[in-house]
Amino acid sequence: MSGPRLVLVGPMGVGKSTVGRLLAERLDVGYRDTDDDIVAAEGREISEIFVDEGEEHFRALEKAAVATALTEHRGVLALGGGAVLDADIRALLAPHPVVYLSMDVEEAVRRTGLNVARPLLAVNPRKQWRELMEARRHLYEEVATAVVTTDGRTPEEVTQAALDALELKKA
Repeated sequence: MSGPRLVLVGPMGVGKSTVGRLLAERLDVGYRDTDDDIVAAEGREISEIFVDEGEEHFRALEKAAVATALTEHRGVLALGGGAVLDADIRALLAPHPVVYLSMDVEEAVRRTGLNVARPLLAVNPRKQWRELMEARRHLYEEVATAVVTTDGRTPEEVTQAALDALELKKA
């Protein structure tokens, strides 16, 4: 099968970037993050895109970035937290091994805090994160080949759990 060795999905702050880089290192492949692709292509931060053009415009950019990355990238791919909201993206993920990194609300608040760079958590982060997860959890589960909880685990432990869940080793 062509495409990434594995795709990481999950909420903002769950550790997709950290775990993704560790997974890529362990599998001896490249790491790619579609949010980074969008920032590079647009020349500005995602929070600026949200403010300047709105979420709908950002989601269109995200959809294009995910489709391109799924076609081009052969390593570990991390998607933005809201990518699974798009039905076309969920369909594109179907043939790929997808790991959903999950965490509970207390862990999320501890990790994301009141970070203004996270436009969807600007006001009441605990309440907004719960609402986001109520809207998204079933979508993460729908696309997931495996679910790996991150609560109380180090990035290295999460990395090993993801490798074990998909029975992955260096190619």
